[in-house]
Parts: sequence; structure tokens; C-alpha cells
Amino acid sequence: MAKMQLDIMKLEMAASKLRAMAHPMRIAIIDLLNDTEKLSVTQIYKKLKLEQASASHHLNILKNKGVLVSRRDGKKIYYSLKSRTLKEIIDCINRCNEE
Repeated sequence: MAKMQLDIMKLEMAASKLRAMAHPMRIAIIDLLNDTEKLSVTQIYKKLKLEQASASHHLNILKNKGVLVSRRDGKKIYYSLKSRTLKEIIDCINRCNEE
């Protein structure tokens, strides 16, 4: 059996993303985007009943850590999940909550 070599940089990046995701409101944002391809900041804060500044703060953290991507369309900024793998992580978290 070949010994698997760990890439420390990749592990650090993964840990950084997981730390960014490890907040109840950020999990809620990711879960919301898991069900919808893209949402504007306004749609996100209204659906989650947040203050706009709070939603923007959490979205900025998730974007800076590479969890979300954003696209500007006029005055609106739309967010979506960067990777399908994140959807699998959220699905796993949701399955864990069912037990």
C-alpha cells in the first residue's frame, strides 16, 4: 500500500474554509445558497431576517475564504457557492442533524 503524502498547504486552506463556515449564520447562508443558484445580498438578509450589515459581514468572510463567489449586476451583488463540494458538506451536516 502506497503511503499517501499530505499537502500541508491544501490542509491549511481546507481548515481555513472550515473555520469560516463554522458559524451558525454562515451555515444558514451556505444552506440557503445550496437551495438556490444565486442570491443578492438583499434576498439573503431578508430571507434570514438579518440586518444588512451583518449579512454583508458574513458574506465577506465567506467570500474572502473562497467559500462563495460574487458577481455584480448593476447595483446588486449576487452570491453563489464556489464549489459543488460545499453543497455535499452542507448535505452531510443536514444528515447529521437528522439523527
